[in-house]
Amino acid sequence: MAAESQQRLVGLDGIRGLAALYVVLSHVFLRSFPGYPAANGPWWTTWMIYGHFAVAVFIVLSGFSLAVSPARHDWQLNGTTRFFHRRAWRILPPYWAALVFSLLVAWLIIPQPGLPEPNAMSVIANGLLVQDVIDAPTPNRAFWTIAVEAQLYLVFPLLLLFIRRISGFAMLAAVTAIVVAVGALAPSAPLANWLMRLTPQFAALFALGMVAAGIVRSSKRRRDWPWHWLALAAAAPVLALIVWKGSVWTIGSNLFWIDLAFGPAIGCLFAALATGRPASLVRLLNTGPMRTLGSMSYSLYLTHLPIVTVVCEVILASQIRTGLPSFLLSLAIAVPATLIFGRLFAAVFEIPFVRHRGWAPLKSAITQRFRGTARQPATSDSHSAQPDRIDTPAAVVAASPAAAGDG
Repeated sequence: MAAESQQRLVGLDGIRGLAALYVVLSHVFLRSFPGYPAANGPWWTTWMIYGHFAVAVFIVLSGFSLAVSPARHDWQLNGTTRFFHRRAWRILPPYWAALVFSLLVAWLIIPQPGLPEPNAMSVIANGLLVQDVIDAPTPNRAFWTIAVEAQLYLVFPLLLLFIRRISGFAMLAAVTAIVVAVGALAPSAPLANWLMRLTPQFAALFALGMVAAGIVRSSKRRRDWPWHWLALAAAAPVLALIVWKGSVWTIGSNLFWIDLAFGPAIGCLFAALATGRPASLVRLLNTGPMRTLGSMSYSLYLTHLPIVTVVCEVILASQIRTGLPSFLLSLAIAVPATLIFGRLFAAVFEIPFVRHRGWAPLKSAITQRFRGTARQPATSDSHSAQPDRIDTPAAVVAASPAAAGDG
């Protein structure tokens, strides 16, 4: 079971890594082909405009990962205070470090395109994770999803209680009914319209991920269902509708409903991966590059947009016009730059906080590391040093939000 659990978490991290990379590609596309939500690039690049759906994957995966451990223990959380502490310890240090980085880029180099420089309210709103409630110039457009995640963490214990006292499907039905009501009333009801800025459909996706996590405690008969084929069957009509209607219809006026429609396909996909199917996809997600990408996915997501902005708006804007040449050159520069920076950022601001679950063990590890470095004799032989790696399978599992999903 331990080996099965480790493989499952690594596979889910691979999905998270691919989703983060998709967001990077999407933002490069948007900088090179203005006119969002219209897809103004060549036809073969149109798929890149839908980076928002990677965030939907993140949300379902977040609910799934956090609920796996409670699902194995009769939906018990093992302490609400402990859960909030571990979530804060896991999410906030790299987020606050990325906030400082984004502010420095915005103040010293260039703010986010189309927005003024961040001000004091920007620091307060983003620092407290209420940027989707308080209007202020953002230093990083990607940060809105972190605020949504934090709000979902607040209701996670209540959703678990609902599952434990009644059932998972009753919880999902209740949350979805509320979300659908908000979306239906938004055009005519001011309160519902205001609630739309909180991206309420993500609450339903998060709840769906939690219910999907119940696969780890299901009977063998249910685990043997063709979950990967169910995922494909659920995704096919939604994808066909998007292709037929186009990006303006999808993103411009129907994103709320398309997010909800995609949810079942994403949940079935995670249920399939949790049962080891399809085996070829599980093997792919368990390769070294996928594990490495998954281990730094959170840092990559947090830090990529200021880098993409600098590359596209500062380095290349005066050298080459927007369009295909700009897009190809931006890809060649921005994608490697974001990956390298994300890996280094994760090594400093993310991985240590995952490996050590408190200030005391973290301080002890840092002290021991520096003492070990000081005691090591100087040598030109590069093989004499054995630094800790962050790309081994065990380290990747420990570093992943999914592995920390037990709260």
